[in-house]
Amino acid sequence: MAARRGYRRAAGSPHPCRTPRGLVRSAPHPDECMTGPLTGLKVLDLSHYVAGPYCAMMLGDMGADVVKVERPGVGDPLRRFGPAVEGRGLYAMMQNRNKRSVAIDLAQPGGQHLLRALAGRADVLVENFRPGVLERLGCAPDVLHADNPRLVVARISGFGQDGPLAQHPCFDVVAQAMSGLMEMTGPADGPPQMAGTVVCDYTTAMNAVIGILAALQARHVSGRGQVVDVALLDVATSMLMTAIPEQILFGRPATRRGNRDRYSAPTNSYRTADGRWVHLVTASDPAFARLAAAMGRPALAHDARFATAAARLENVDGIDSEVAGWIASLSAADAVSALNAIDIPCALVATLDEVVANPQLHHRRQITSVAHDAIGPVPTAGVTIGLSDTPLTIRSAMPDVGQHTAEVLASWLAYGAADIARLSGEGVIAG
Repeated sequence: MAARRGYRRAAGSPHPCRTPRGLVRSAPHPDECMTGPLTGLKVLDLSHYVAGPYCAMMLGDMGADVVKVERPGVGDPLRRFGPAVEGRGLYAMMQNRNKRSVAIDLAQPGGQHLLRALAGRADVLVENFRPGVLERLGCAPDVLHADNPRLVVARISGFGQDGPLAQHPCFDVVAQAMSGLMEMTGPADGPPQMAGTVVCDYTTAMNAVIGILAALQARHVSGRGQVVDVALLDVATSMLMTAIPEQILFGRPATRRGNRDRYSAPTNSYRTADGRWVHLVTASDPAFARLAAAMGRPALAHDARFATAAARLENVDGIDSEVAGWIASLSAADAVSALNAIDIPCALVATLDEVVANPQLHHRRQITSVAHDAIGPVPTAGVTIGLSDTPLTIRSAMPDVGQHTAEVLASWLAYGAADIARLSGEGVIAG
């Protein structure tokens, strides 16, 4: 369980929410930790793949009761992607902790009726269907708001709920390509490249969480919920730095530059004598003067080609060559040590085995584990937001499909055993 930052305890004492080896317990006693900031809120998660589930997972990390609605026997398609342990996909596990799962056949009228009943009890509904699907299920926002005016409906899509591309299919890499992110990524003399992770999915999820929190705050004033509309293409385009005004005002495209920075030099990844890569950032003239001195070339700071930030950008090949030659004479450890000594931001370009062993990440509990009843400890990334009084926590691993169907229908809708048996017999629910 992630510690709340700012929490003080006696030196050497164990964290009150942790087992001795840092394993997250799936169900800490409520007296052990303060509750999360969204404790008491009910979230209905109708989403699949990455952006929607990650958004709902963040709400779960904040303490909300998140109920994931899945297709009986099948579940979220992400469950079948990538490597698996005991038949359970790791990719899905990374997006679906802190949730309960109910299995409802939404193709049946009975399933749609049940969905509306659950939405009537929820504070937030998260969905990332293609626009129009929620309406075809009889759950358009106006229908849901007629029964539950306080409901916040978060709609995550590729291109938004309207516009000429609204009905087109979209995945993360499509948004990367269409937004210009891919055009800006990769070596200057090479092809466009996608990022190494689903950056648009994750950032869209985060924007959706921000929108949901804003809508919940507005609800305190108005008493009404509203629709939150977040799209992958919109969010991807918001990350283009100055590319949009540069293109419109100057006709200057922000094309690929490899690992060089667009606004400062020397800023790049440089190969060391032992075959590793070190990335450094030189963001100011004083920083460059310190770097030049450390290189044994203090005169470079007064060379007209390199004396100012603008001059270094204009002569980036020359200054990159100077720095590359110096770094190439050092081991990676010596290069990082020399740069740290002069307060130049830098890092060894880490391999993934180095990432998972990083002591800073372990200190911040960003590499942790969550207990799964069938698998045991499952390594995972920790929560990234620290709150001093209402900490975010990891309380449970991804549930199996429909694992909590009866439990949720009883707790949210007060359904008895006979109701649940009837729905199960009709094939409306499973689990």
